Formats: sequence, structure tokens, C-alpha cells
Amino acid sequence: MDAMEEELKCPVCGSFYKEPVILPCSHNVCLACARNIIVQTPEGETPPQNRSSGISDYDYLDMDKMSMYSETDSGYGSYTPCLKSPNGVRVFPPTLVHRHCSITCPLCHRSVSLDERGLRGLQRNRLLEAIVSRYQQSRAASVKCQLCDRNPVDATVMCEQCDVYYCSPCQQRCHPSRGPLAKHRLVPPNQAQAVSAQPAGACARKQATCVDHEAENYSMYCVSCKTPVCYQCLEEGRHAKHDVKHLAVMWKQHKCQLSQALNGVSDKAKDAKEFLVQLKNLLQQIQENGVEFEACLVAQCDSLIEALTRQKAKLLTKVTKEKESKLKTVKDQITHCTMKLRQTTGMMEFCLEVIKENDPCGFLQISDALIKRVQVSQEQWVKGALEPKVCPEFALSVNTDPLMQSILQLDFTQSKDGQEAALFNQMHAGGQKEAEIAGETPTVPPAPLLQLEKCCTWNNSATLAWRTTTVQALLVEGYVLELDDGNGGPYREVYVGKETVCTVDGLHFNSSYNARVKAYNSAGVGSYSKVVVLKTSDVAWFTFDPTSAHRDIVLSNENQTVTCNSYDDRVVLGTAAFSKGVHYWELSVDRYDNHPDPAFGVARINTMKDMMLGKDDKAWAMYVDNNRSWFMHNNSHTNRAEGGITKGSSVGILLDLTKHTLTFFINKQQHGPMAFENLEGVFMPAVSLNRNVQVTLITGLELPKNIM
Repeated sequence: MDAMEEELKCPVCGSFYKEPVILPCSHNVCLACARNIIVQTPEGETPPQNRSSGISDYDYLDMDKMSMYSETDSGYGSYTPCLKSPNGVRVFPPTLVHRHCSITCPLCHRSVSLDERGLRGLQRNRLLEAIVSRYQQSRAASVKCQLCDRNPVDATVMCEQCDVYYCSPCQQRCHPSRGPLAKHRLVPPNQAQAVSAQPAGACARKQATCVDHEAENYSMYCVSCKTPVCYQCLEEGRHAKHDVKHLAVMWKQHKCQLSQALNGVSDKAKDAKEFLVQLKNLLQQIQENGVEFEACLVAQCDSLIEALTRQKAKLLTKVTKEKESKLKTVKDQITHCTMKLRQTTGMMEFCLEVIKENDPCGFLQISDALIKRVQVSQEQWVKGALEPKVCPEFALSVNTDPLMQSILQLDFTQSKDGQEAALFNQMHAGGQKEAEIAGETPTVPPAPLLQLEKCCTWNNSATLAWRTTTVQALLVEGYVLELDDGNGGPYREVYVGKETVCTVDGLHFNSSYNARVKAYNSAGVGSYSKVVVLKTSDVAWFTFDPTSAHRDIVLSNENQTVTCNSYDDRVVLGTAAFSKGVHYWELSVDRYDNHPDPAFGVARINTMKDMMLGKDDKAWAMYVDNNRSWFMHNNSHTNRAEGGITKGSSVGILLDLTKHTLTFFINKQQHGPMAFENLEGVFMPAVSLNRNVQVTLITGLELPKNIM
């Protein structure tokens, strides 16, 4: 019966109907509530009809306009509503029923004028009164507390003024018998129900009488007016030419029609219950399938990691074999060279002793043989004996870029299941049908509008946003964002999808990019939006990157200060990547103990992180102690320069990718010659240090002036 309770409550006061009357629109309100929502209208004025159902209450009465009319100006009372009722309907002050009055239904907002009878002309819904009475009597046996949060218990009292049922704890907490509430009358629930139900029951048992002729009972039914009438109504001629039938016949006929309509609604309700069961089962299936899918995804990723680990072991085995082969060759060459050097040294010493002898005959006897031996020994040393048979570099290379790209692009394939696809097709077909109804054929979507207030740049990244109108969005299946190369060159696609916001990373610094966007659907591709110009930062602002740093690296000061936990050198990179332009940054030495030799420079993203910067072929650096410095790349040390660093010193790095050079500075002065030339590709700021050094990164600096 709880589901039916809303049908038994007045839409104005929110309580059970008391003396309900039927409005011309067939909705019901309490008689007292009807008196409250009557509005006086000027003579001859027709009240507004059929207000939109989207208006929730009487707020459509424009209070600003009403305030312009005073009682003196208009000759009738102003529309001055009071507070809203508990059900959200605005209630007007009680007013006397005049000749020119109107009433507006709080549900459908249909307004009608009342005749000279006023509210007496509205029929009383005695059937509804009887149902409300039965419902209240059935609830009287066990009334629950209306304020319990969970599992409401039986109510012990009911406040006649508040019309609320309380259990003992809720009554003591929310309705104490003191203060303003002391005058409220609390009665047992059964007594309250009996009192409220008694008039309704009496009315239900009383036979209905005619509104116009109170002494006559209803006996006929006017089909044209859809209202019960009495014999006197027929004699007066108001319904003389109308189709009139006996009340009992129409009663049975309408009961039959209502029963048939209920059968159809019952079938729909049964279908709705089955649909709810289906949705609940769907929830469980989604939960189970989600867990299963997550486990499958983890297994697939673990399989990839395992395969990569196995391949890594195979590659390491090949490197080990190559290393051992090179080491054996070099060791054999050392042994052979040592033996020959010993033989040559012995022969040289013997020849010197022979030269010291003064016996010509004895000398000439052996001189020819000695000369030949010396010549042969000399030829053996010349024929590649002093060249290493192997080089220190390994003639092995592995290109991980395609694999890394594949990993970064690894994503789910976008697919719709049957229900989602059907819903999408239905929405798409609905949009096309709307266009056909409007007399249009489906066309390509119009140009999107770039939202300039949301388009911005940061460092070498650009964020763009665009939008379409609500109607246009129905025609759009996706968008294509295009940027040029920053030099006014051709456009290239950087994003294709359904989102309306996109951030593009990896752009050039100090460059102006032109961007445009277009929309597409099944009919084709629409026109481009207006072009927006986005300029990247003149100088780079960046920090150290904790994600790519060695695990011994320690970052602080919002990733701008770095030190290390290890006595060995460890590498950390910056968050910026440079491929174009001129860039300068500095590192301030905060701590320098025990004369270590930190290294500063640039590197590729895949440089080795567990050794000094510059020992592999993917880093270009200057390592410096307290007295001198060297440039180093691929473990090759060049250009020793006097002068070092101490606590408080600053080391500057100038990367000029216009000239493809790298230059170093100490304390604002260029240190040594130009360090490296012919630099091509993408470079990231880099530092290597141990636990005896701490440095702080300083970015966004202007270029130094004293460049040699």
C-alpha cells in the first residue's frame, strides 16, 4: 500500500486528502487548499491556459511585473504569494471568493475561471475520501515513526499540529515538550487515525447529492459533460439536448473500461519487474566480467614482461660471449707480444755486447747472421704486430624504439557490445530523423568553434579546446586537430577522436604554431575552424625528472634540488627535451665535500644512469673537481682546463641547437673552448653526482653575453 500513498496525498499541502474536490482538469485538491490557491482576476480577463508542465510551481507569476501594479492603480488586489507548501506548490493567502476568480491546477498548471458559485461549483470526490479513509484505518494498526533513519519502529505519539508520527526516542530528540512545542497536542497514533478517519468515513457512507440541487441525489450521467446529474438538472434544460444515461449503467461501463485498462498496465508493470531483474543480473555480470577481464589483462601484461625478461637474458648472454671473446683475444695478444718483446730485448742486448768486442774476425763471423735476425725482427713488429686485433666497442646494437612505441600505443580496441551499438545507432538514427522532419537531409557537420579562453601554452606544450552547439553535436562523430610545424609549414594531424580538449607535447620552444580543427561524421568531413596561433615559451622552465632518475638519486625542493645516497656517480635527467633553439640553464653547487667530480651536460633519454655522465655514447658532459675539468663523451676525455668548483659555484650549460654546439660556463664565465659540435637529435638536461655533492637547478635564464 506504500506505493499508493502518493496517490492519496494532496499536491498542495502534501498530506492526505481532506474533503477533496475535483478540478476541471480531473486532478484533486483539498477543499481548504483550493481556497488557498484561488487567484482574483480583473473583470473580463481570461486566466492563462495550459501552462508548460516544465514550470514546477507558481513562480511563473512575475513578481517584478506585479510590483508595478498597486491596489490603487489596478483596482484589485495584487498577486502576493506566501511561502511554499511542503510539497513545493506556492500557496496564496486565503481570500474571499468573488465573482471573478480563477484557480490553477498545481499539477498540470491549467487555469480556469470559477462561476458565481465559486468552489461550490466543484464536485466533491467522495470516492477518493472513502479510499483515503480505508487506507488510514489499515495503517492505524501499526504506524511507523517518520523520523527514524533506518528500520523505523512503531510510533508512540502523533503531533496534531505537526501531523508527524514519533517514536519515543525521536519525540524526545526532535519534539520535546518544552519551549515553542509545549503547546502542541500529542495523541496516540490510533486515536489520531480514528479522529482523522471519522469524517471521511461518514462522507463515504452518505449518498452523493447534486451540487446545484442539494435535495436531489445523482441518478443520471451526462455523457457530453462527463458529470453525474439529477432529474431536476434535466428538467431545467441544461442537459436537455445532451446524451444522458442511467448512472448505474455508466458506472458498470466505466468500471469495465477501467478494468481493461488496468490489465494493460498490469502487463507493463510485469514487464518492468522482469526488466528490473534483468538489470540487477546485468550489474552482477558486469562485476564478474570486470574482475575476469582485469585478471586477463594482468596475465597478458605479465606474459609480455616475462617474454621481455627472457629476451633480455638472451641478449645479455650474447653480450657476455662477445665480451669474453674480445677479452680472450686481447689477453692472447698480450701474451704473444710480451714473449716477442722479451726475445727482441734479449737479442738487442746480445747485439750491443757483440758491438763492444774489438775482435774483427770474430765479429765478422757472426755479423751477417745477426743483421738478418735484426731485420727479420724489425719486419715482424712492423706487420701489424703493434695494432690491437679487436676494438673496445661492441659491434652489437638493439633498436628498442619500435618496441617502446608499440608499448606506448598499447590500448584497448574500441568496440561496442550489442546493446551499446544498438543504442548508438538509435541515437544516430534519431538525429537523422530530426533532420528529415525539419526538411533537411543529413549533411557534414559545421566547423567547430575554438574556445580561445581555454587555449593556452606551457613550456613546449599547447592545450586547445573547441565546442559545437547542442544541435550540431548530434551530427558529429569525431574531430581532427591539426598543427603546422612551427615554421609556417604544412599541417599535420595530431589528434583524432571524440574529445573536445587536447594537449600536444614535445613542441619547439620559442615557436609559433597554427592550429585548426574540423569535425566529421558518416556523411563526410566538415570545414575547418578558424586558425588560432599559439606561441610556446621563449625559455624553458623545467625540473629534475624523478620517474627516469636512478633509484639512489634524492630529489627535494619540488624536484629542483638533487643529491645522491651512493658514493658512486648516478645520473638524473631534466623534464624538458630540446630539439630546436638555444637554451641555457645553471646549476648552483649547494654542497661540495671531499673533492668529488660531478658531471654536467646533456644526454639522450636512454643514457646509462649508474655511471658518470659521458661514459657512454648517449651523453655529452663536463666533469669537474676543485682544480680542473675535462669534456667527456663515449668515455673519451678531452680539453683539460684549469679551474674547478667549490660550494657556492654555479655551472652553466648552453645548448645551441641552431649551431648544434654545447658550451659550459663556471661562475658566469665560459670554461674552456666550445665543448661539442655537430649535435643532432633530442637532448635532455643531465647531471651525475654522488653523495658528496648537492646542486640546485635554475631555469628560465637569459643567454650569457660573454661567449667566445
